Amino acid sequence: IGNLTSGSLEGLSAFGSLEELILDNNLLGDGLVLPGLPRLHTLTLNKNQITDLESLLDHLAEVTPALEYLSLLGNVACPNELISLEKDEEDYRRYRCFVLHKLPNLKFLDAQKVTRQEREEALVRGSFMKVVKPKV
Repeated sequence: IGNLTSGSLEGLSAFGSLEELILDNNLLGDGLVLPGLPRLHTLTLNKNQITDLESLLDHLAEVTPALEYLSLLGNVACPNELISLEKDEEDYRRYRCFVLHKLPNLKFLDAQKVTRQEREEALVRGSFMKVVKPKV
């Protein structure tokens, strides 16, 4: 689709049967609004400018009910120790737990298969795993 701004994604509403959407490297931020995409099962938003994880996940839960594969690597919202030295494995584990709490049907997150143990932890503790966004 080429480079997009958050405001130009409504054009996707013409593609209601879309199943895969790759939006890597598009400078997309927290205002991201997708139309209802009931068949979308794969969404990658790697290397964008997303910082507000909770509002993104709430939006995806609403507009992409069939989503099974999500990747958010390279966004501030994804605490990956390979990208940010302040983040560690525990931050990433909490992030995965919170994402699975919000999107329980995911099978893959950031190219890693979701384990049964992660799924169970998300059910029990996911709501407490919100990663607080640092104030700029």
